[in-house]
Amino acid sequence: MNSLTAEQCNINQDLLITTANLMKSLGLLDVGYTHVNIDDCYAEKSRDANGFIVPDSIRFPDIKNMTDQIHALGLYVLTAFFPKQVFDSGWFTCAGYPGSFQNELRDATTFQDWGFDYLKYDNCYIPDDDVIRQGMVGKYQRMADALANLSQTSGKPPFIFSLCEWGQEQVWLWGSELGHSWRVTGDIEPEWNSLASIINFNSFITQATDFSGHNDMDMLQLGNGGLTFEEAKSHFTAWALMKSPLLIGTNLSAITPDILGILKNTEILAINQDSVVGKSISPFRWGKNPDWTSDSSFPAQYWSGPSQNGTVIMLLNTLNESSTMSFTLTESPWIRAGRIYSVRDLWAHTDNGTAVGNFTVNNVPPHGVIALLLKDVGDA
Repeated sequence: MNSLTAEQCNINQDLLITTANLMKSLGLLDVGYTHVNIDDCYAEKSRDANGFIVPDSIRFPDIKNMTDQIHALGLYVLTAFFPKQVFDSGWFTCAGYPGSFQNELRDATTFQDWGFDYLKYDNCYIPDDDVIRQGMVGKYQRMADALANLSQTSGKPPFIFSLCEWGQEQVWLWGSELGHSWRVTGDIEPEWNSLASIINFNSFITQATDFSGHNDMDMLQLGNGGLTFEEAKSHFTAWALMKSPLLIGTNLSAITPDILGILKNTEILAINQDSVVGKSISPFRWGKNPDWTSDSSFPAQYWSGPSQNGTVIMLLNTLNESSTMSFTLTESPWIRAGRIYSVRDLWAHTDNGTAVGNFTVNNVPPHGVIALLLKDVGDA
């Protein structure tokens, strides 16, 4: 859950505690949402006399007590809430609060003392390279080294390190050397054109995602207006099956049952959290466009990938009208010829018989999605 996306800078520790309690009472903790993200605007505008970040005395008067309360909501270590902290690699955060440049180890230690374990490292107010002379990778390497040193000296697990380097789209080439996830595009907006553009860009770099790290497609913007119900399903499905981190950017106090149902689709979440296969789904046919066409309005429509329980298929209707979508099973590299496959609909939660050779879905809604799990059940 990301507080800044939902509330901007109108945050305080009571709101974070309330959000954490909502995550538990709404059943989001039970299905795997385990982090609360403060993001920004939590600190005083200036460091103290010793150079340390200081929590906002009005909005966060006891930040360690807040994290302790949030931790206490988890029954086990793997399901406990760990508040997530954002900071910045430059002089200031994106909202104008102190950044970490030249204070990396000091700030990492402070975050650990406050009870944080997940660091999103943003890209605002960065010093020019003729100042630091370390290049883009070196700028993030400074904090990666600080986190590694802190883990060694403290004996505590290392931070999860999320790189938010939206100014250089080639971050996927080197991100896994430093962090656990990396932003691949600019900020998401709750509208179809934004989703389509992000899906299009990510379709060409799916090979970068595996257990070693993830292409971060930005927050889930399901309940913030601008998306139809079918578009919200497509948004969640694409993000989950492409193994992007799933961070809710919606005010939970105003969430609708329909949106909550999307977020709690355990069959889709099981693919995202697969403990055996870390690969993203990838396009096997573009559909409207010739294969390998980059079109930010009409991205690839036919996708597949492996999972521990079978082959995952995503059919994404990028058109503005309903469409019949059909494919030959062996167009997916994960399907074998001459075999019968059982078909599970991951949104209807139904077993839809078997498929041999071809599969067709009629009347896929505009901007809608079909998610299937195909299991090999024997020779045709």
